[in-house]
Amino acid sequence: MDTKIGSVDSANSAMCTDVCSLPTNGAVSLVQNSALPFNSAEATLGRHLARRLVQVGVSDVFSVPGDFNLTLLDHLIAEPGLNLIGCCNELNAGYAADGYARARGVGACVVTFTVGGLSVLNAIAGAYSENLPVICIVGGPNSNDYGTNRILHHTIGLPDFTQEHRCFQTVTCYQAVVNNLEDAHELIDTAISTALKESKPVYISVSCNLPAIPHPTFSREPVPFMLSPKVSNKMGLEAAVEAAAEFLNKAVKPVMVGGPKLRVAKACGAFVELADACGYALAVMPSAKGLVPEHHPHFIGTYWGAVSTAFCAEIVESADAYLFAGPIFNDYSSVGYSLLLKKEKAIIVQPDRVTIANGPAFGCVLMKDFFVALAKRLKRNMTAFENYHRIYVPEGHPLKSEPKEPLRVNVLFQHIQKMLSSETAVIAETGDSWFNCQKLKLPPACGYEFQMQYGSIGWSVGATLGYAQAVPEKRVIACIGDGSFQVTAQDVSTMIRCGQKTIIFLINNGGYTIEVEIHDGPYNVIKNWNYTALVDAIHNGEGNCYTTKVIELSIIK
Repeated sequence: MDTKIGSVDSANSAMCTDVCSLPTNGAVSLVQNSALPFNSAEATLGRHLARRLVQVGVSDVFSVPGDFNLTLLDHLIAEPGLNLIGCCNELNAGYAADGYARARGVGACVVTFTVGGLSVLNAIAGAYSENLPVICIVGGPNSNDYGTNRILHHTIGLPDFTQEHRCFQTVTCYQAVVNNLEDAHELIDTAISTALKESKPVYISVSCNLPAIPHPTFSREPVPFMLSPKVSNKMGLEAAVEAAAEFLNKAVKPVMVGGPKLRVAKACGAFVELADACGYALAVMPSAKGLVPEHHPHFIGTYWGAVSTAFCAEIVESADAYLFAGPIFNDYSSVGYSLLLKKEKAIIVQPDRVTIANGPAFGCVLMKDFFVALAKRLKRNMTAFENYHRIYVPEGHPLKSEPKEPLRVNVLFQHIQKMLSSETAVIAETGDSWFNCQKLKLPPACGYEFQMQYGSIGWSVGATLGYAQAVPEKRVIACIGDGSFQVTAQDVSTMIRCGQKTIIFLINNGGYTIEVEIHDGPYNVIKNWNYTALVDAIHNGEGNCYTTKVIELSIIK
């Protein structure tokens, strides 16, 4: 279940064209035989950037053309291993790169200067919140315009080209402004490698006149990245494991709860192995759904306070010790900070830090190393799971709808449940689809994604496009509300153009249902669309597309 970052982690990626070997120190070394110099037409910045993207596992780049990035797009198209996918707007291109990164481990988008950059900014902020390495490339001003006091189009009318750059500084972990060929190679490589190491988005601005210019630094096939792995402080690791084992082994009914940072820590497998070894009841936070196999014999469901799956909260909150792996306790995941948890009973394991109750805390301890070592020290204890098994009552099946009765949401999701398999993935839009999709029981290898931390409505359309493009062998099932769909609907056309086999269930609630639950008002009602006719118009007889409409949907749960 761990996310792999292209060829940095996986021997099956496009980067490993000839030989891929794993040294004993755990760093990935990749050797390519094609070290011959290129002809001058290929020794350009544009082709170097394209090759780097392919090397790290990106085979599809989502873009919107603009006059500052056209030459760069020419060079990306010229790279045999790279497929350029034009999106309807920059926001969706960014969301698509987000969805792609969730499936592949890294994604990329290309937009134009300022008008494109500021449009994609919201999507990049979402990727930052979700710890996704998205490479955002922007076609920038001509290098000869820097320092001239000229005013350029696509700006706010000031002779200052840094506005876009400054906006990206808070939502990316590295920013490279490439306006000189002498240091372009270094800046590009540093940006991409930083995205992979930090698992965060980066920003690369490339002056529009530079992509096609040959330069000696690009005259050979770029040497593949070798990213040194992070390592735990050995003494800190031993101390953390000893303290945690003592804490947990004296508990009567301990439990384990997986959180969203399992992904960025690449510790999903180690977490499950720990659960296998100790026998504890195993739950996930809502934002970690899909990171832990729900067919695990000790899995008890989603812990989400008052809205947890049946009987899960009772077991977690009555435990005398709980191990939380990579949690984020925000107002969403804590149901308004109402969780009935006590800090003195908790072990909080973050990607590089372990905190036992109110103290002590151990830094420079990697989550994966901690779980592997802890699994060897814990006594097997199935008390919490046995308690769950004792109180658990299987869910009943919803009553069948009468012939003219409105379709109920629980009936709809019963049908969606039957569609799930190892060959499907679920994308849940922000809003009531969060809650409905949490109830789905994921079969082995069924993907699941949603954007709980940032919660930007409309995210799912672009993310569905990107995810489906990244794993074409899976059928993506997207559950989207009408309000969210209206924000980003255009890129259904890109799904059709790419020949994707996605199924979209559009839940037409007549407005922002989740907002109604929070605070009702006339602003939560939106104009109703003929959604099937809209998609039929987008289809326009080109490609494969099928639409149908359920006349009335009851939102009775």
